[in-house]
Amino acid sequence: MAVEITDTNFADLVQNSEKPVMIDFWAEWCGPCRMVGPIVEELAHDFDGKAVIGKVNVDENPDISAKFGIRNIPTILFLKGGQVVDKSVGAVPKNVLTEKMEALL
Repeated sequence: MAVEITDTNFADLVQNSEKPVMIDFWAEWCGPCRMVGPIVEELAHDFDGKAVIGKVNVDENPDISAKFGIRNIPTILFLKGGQVVDKSVGAVPKNVLTEKMEALL
């Protein structure tokens, strides 16, 4: 299951992670986010133990969203060593996200 990333646990889960991190920025009211949500959950299962797969609710965690300049959702960021190395905006198929994650391993 994807971990819930919040303004409070962001440093522990993302910045200090030795594993690659994928963050899905989403909101309850966002239709395309609901399409991407199940894919993110599948990836959390697929990459369990190899990477951190998390979700940030942009309405509840404005600090993280502002830090990364998130203007459109869903936006998925890929981080390694606490730095953004890739991103995807909008609803995309699972294979695109899988390829981006595998490139970080």
